Amino acid sequence: MATYDSLHRQCRTLESLFDTKLTSYARLASTISRPGVEDVEAEGSTARVQDVEQDVQELLEKLGEANDQLSTLANDTENPPSQSMLRAIQRHRDVYQDYVRELRRTKANVKAALDQINLLSGVRNDIDAYKSSATDSLLAERGRIDSSHQMIDETLDQAYATRSEFASQRTALGSIQTRMVGVLNTMPGINNLLSMIHKRRRRDSMIVGGLIGVCLFFLLTYLFR
Repeated sequence: MATYDSLHRQCRTLESLFDTKLTSYARLASTISRPGVEDVEAEGSTARVQDVEQDVQELLEKLGEANDQLSTLANDTENPPSQSMLRAIQRHRDVYQDYVRELRRTKANVKAALDQINLLSGVRNDIDAYKSSATDSLLAERGRIDSSHQMIDETLDQAYATRSEFASQRTALGSIQTRMVGVLNTMPGINNLLSMIHKRRRRDSMIVGGLIGVCLFFLLTYLFR
């Protein structure tokens, strides 16, 4: 019966370890589903959950193997176990089944908590992305407005420079005209000379016109004679 005693002690040890690990695993599920925990990965909780879940699963598998070996002993017809041994084997089997159900329920709770955290994280990321996009759009619009203001300022500067240049040219032309009038006023002989030239040109035009008229008159008289 040493084999039974060994398996019995092994089951009790594994049950104790499993119960402790399962409690830690359930506590993690409660922690990550607590309000205010919004980024599981940032806090390292996801890796911790996976490690504890793997440990619990390994302990449950070892406990299942030990229970299978006890079930084999219970079915041994050559060396049948006593009633107390059968009750102990059945108790280990019932505990194992309870642990299987408890682990399945705890896994479901952990998965639900992680899904909720991921959903909240995704919503927060979408909100941050929207805010970032809106901020970028406002900055881009502000940049376009600043560019338009700069273009308007450059156009106004060019207009002011052109107006200043026109004013300078007008002043220069006025100065030239004043000087020319002054020159003409200081040299009255030039005005007389210009007047005489104009009168002579008009007299020459009259003489030429008269000669042409006389020539036309004689030409017509010759033709119609």
